[in-house]
Amino acid sequence: MIPIVSIVGKSNSGKTTFIEKIIPVLNKRGYKVGVVKHDVHGFEIDHEGKDSYRLKRAGAKVVIISSPNKIAIVKDVEHDHSLSEIKDLFEQEVDIIISEGYKKDIQPKIEVFRKEVHHGLMCNKEDDNLIAVVSNKKFNNIDVPCFDLDDVEKIANFLEEIIIKNKKEKELKLIVDGKDIMLTTFVEKFLRNSVIGMVSSLKGCEDPKDIKIIIN
Repeated sequence: MIPIVSIVGKSNSGKTTFIEKIIPVLNKRGYKVGVVKHDVHGFEIDHEGKDSYRLKRAGAKVVIISSPNKIAIVKDVEHDHSLSEIKDLFEQEVDIIISEGYKKDIQPKIEVFRKEVHHGLMCNKEDDNLIAVVSNKKFNNIDVPCFDLDDVEKIANFLEEIIIKNKKEKELKLIVDGKDIMLTTFVEKFLRNSVIGMVSSLKGCEDPKDIKIIIN
């Protein structure tokens, strides 16, 4: 499983700048990094006048632009994809996916906070799966690590230990009609234990490592 961490924060908090700093540090440690930027307002990369724009406007559902050193896919989708859905596009090409945004997603989050721009944090540990804060302000009342904006090496150590090295941890996903369903801790444990218990009782499945159930 490719681990994911979301970098979140209010407008002008410096999310992109932070990601720009952490990528080369992780690269130097031998990790391949994938990045997903979430834009709720939509975006265009196939600008008017370009062949890809003309082909897309003509009615193509998918346009692939290929060159010797890059490939890009422009594709219509029916809903705003979750990080779990996007993760499948990366297959095994990266060691970690860093997203900018996705505050409402279920993935672990690091909030970037600058005291001169905002007054309070937007995330918390319980409801938003906040795992750390990166800020130029000290927080004494939060139950997660707080790193200085310039402590890139320490933050990389944290990501390496908490996110990357734990990528083999078992994961449970519930996808209904193509949509990721957020599970509470109780429901996730109940489903996990129930399924593993039933499957492990079957002959030849005593020690299951990866279980997939598809109901159509």
